[in-house]
Amino acid sequence: MPLVKIFAKHTMAKSIPLAAIQSKLCNIWGTKPNTTKLMLTRCEDWTDESFQEDVYVDIRAKGTEERTREYVLEGMKKVQEAFREHDLIANVRLETYEGPRYFHVPPPSS
Repeated sequence: MPLVKIFAKHTMAKSIPLAAIQSKLCNIWGTKPNTTKLMLTRCEDWTDESFQEDVYVDIRAKGTEERTREYVLEGMKKVQEAFREHDLIANVRLETYEGPRYFHVPPPSS
């Protein structure tokens, strides 16, 4: 399950349309909404370093043979473009994990 953590400063007034961005990210990575979780966290501040981003996007996804370095880097550029389409400048980071080291316990079905 790709987990997409989006961080934005409390003071940023721009809208962050999670459902629309989720749809675009599913298209980019070939995933489904029920396995692509987006979480928005508003924070007080962060160090600017040399970037002036609106959002910091931290993605964790399963590493697969198809997800080569080139494929992932190209996908990350598409992620930036998905945010740019909503007038948001994104600083994107992506980390992959090995499937056997992933564990998930969802809530029980109702």
